[in-house]
Order: sequence, then structure tokens, then C-alpha cells
Amino acid sequence: MELLGIHHLSAMTKSAQENVDFYTKVLGMRLVKKTVNQDDPSMYHLFYGDEVGNPGTELTFFEIPRIGQNHDGNNSISTTSLRVPNDQALKYWEERLTQFDVKHEGIVEQFGRLVIPFRDHEQQRLILVSDEHNEGVSGGTAWEHSKADPQHGIVGLGPIHLTVPDIERTETVVTEVMGFKRVGTYEFTPAGNEVVVFETGKGGTGAELHIHVRPDLPPERLGRGGVHHVAFRVKNEEELHQWIERLNQSKLGNSGFVDRYYFKSVYFREPNGILFELATDGPGFTTDEDELNLGETLALPPFLEEKRDEISQKLKPIDY
Repeated sequence: MELLGIHHLSAMTKSAQENVDFYTKVLGMRLVKKTVNQDDPSMYHLFYGDEVGNPGTELTFFEIPRIGQNHDGNNSISTTSLRVPNDQALKYWEERLTQFDVKHEGIVEQFGRLVIPFRDHEQQRLILVSDEHNEGVSGGTAWEHSKADPQHGIVGLGPIHLTVPDIERTETVVTEVMGFKRVGTYEFTPAGNEVVVFETGKGGTGAELHIHVRPDLPPERLGRGGVHHVAFRVKNEEELHQWIERLNQSKLGNSGFVDRYYFKSVYFREPNGILFELATDGPGFTTDEDELNLGETLALPPFLEEKRDEISQKLKPIDY
């Protein structure tokens, strides 16, 4: 068994409308699925991605209108990377972020790649990373109707950054249970801390974890601008059941099999309390909508369909 790379990442937002405005109008991502949190249907669950929301391109958000601001710290998924095709694309994005008054740090180098660190409108930490020299997991395809130039568009999730006070137990789970390989380290210049890099599958920008070791930080308090969980790609449902068996054998408490309709999953926490998910590549977002109309209407899994009217009445319409 081998995890194929990053599947999706789910973060927190206070306003679905403001979230859609930023991620579609500024970053040019496609809203590929407008649905609800299946565990709490009173809140939106928004999925952004490439042209069809391929696995490895999905950035998702739960809307909680009264949620407080995230307090950055330890035991967290601390930064989310978004892949762009090449170094030239970063020059385009540097100009575009400046044009939209998005705070960013300009083009810098990180682990041998050019990147642009920046924050969204709710202070979520993000990085645009160039695929100029990527030799690992391939990216997706930017949406041709993007409000940003598709030639330079976002094509997937890049390295996901974790921040922990002690790497030892996390590294044990990541390598011995999940099968990641330790491939290098670098110094994170702003704080001077060490970052350890792990990869899975074919490796590259779409299959890396960058773990920051920060014993000096307090635990994070999750809020808007924070990240709830990260999911990793599993080939199919049969293999997912094998992963669940491995988690049980490793005595890692987990959710057991969960059917999310668009993919099948299992959830568990690594020793520093960070929530991981393993999710199948299929069946995908065209299960209940055709490719041309993805994200245009409220999509509900079959078990919630009979409550559509009740659910819809509790959600504010989104203009986009």
C-alpha cells in the first residue's frame, strides 16, 4: 500500500460569500462543489479545485459564521501550499496579489523551489509554489474560465506544513504507519527553526509534508483562517479498508470507514493531535453534477436529499 499524495485540505471560514469572492475572483480557483458539512448540515462545505476538482487539487472550507479568529501555534496544520505551473507564473501572481492588495512576501526560495508566501482575507497562511522543476506527482489543469489567467493558474495542492513541539512521535506515525520517506531538511528563515520534509508516492510538490519543529510555541486555537484537517490519497475503497486495518493494528484510534459520497474516508489523529484523513480518489464530483455545471447549485448526498428544503432555508445564498 502506498499513499499517492495530498488529496484535499479543509479549512475554516466565517463567511461563505467572502470566501467565494477571494478564492474564485482573486485566486481564480473553480468552485467545484457547493454542499454542506455532512456532520452538521447547517453549515456550508465549499470545495475549490482545478477544472473538475481532481484529487490533489481540492481546497475546502467549512463556514461557521460566529467563529473567532485562529490563534496560530503548535499542533497544527500551519500553512497550505498551492501549485502553479512554473517560475514565470509566480511573477504573474506577485503582480496579481499586489493588484488586489493581498499581503505577500514576494518571491523567495524554499527547499530549492521558488514560492510566494501570503495570507488570505482571514489571515490563513498560504504559499504559491512553482512546479518549474517538479518531477513527482503531476498537477491538475487550471479551469479555462478562471478569473485569473489559466496559463498561470493554480493546478493543485502543494506541500502541507505542520507545526509541532516534538517531531519524534509524529515522524514515527508518518513514516512507519503511513509510509512517508524523510527526504531532507531546511531552515525556515523567519523563525530560524528546522523544517523536516517527508514525501510519499511519486513525491514532488503534490506529495510532501513539511514539518516545523517549534517547542517555543503554545498550542494553536482553531478559528477562521485555520485548518481543520488534511487528507491523503488512497487508490480505491478496497485499499482504504486495508489502511483501516493497519491503523487498528498500530493502535491508532480512528473513525472507521466513512462514506462521504464523493469519496470514502477514514479519520485519525497523529500523536500531536493533528487530524488526518485518508480518502479514495473516486468516485469524484461529477457523480451528481455534469462537468460544465459543477458548483452551480446546492449538492447534497442521497442521505440528506429528503431534507433539502430544510437545509436550504438555513443557508444564505451565495452570489458568484
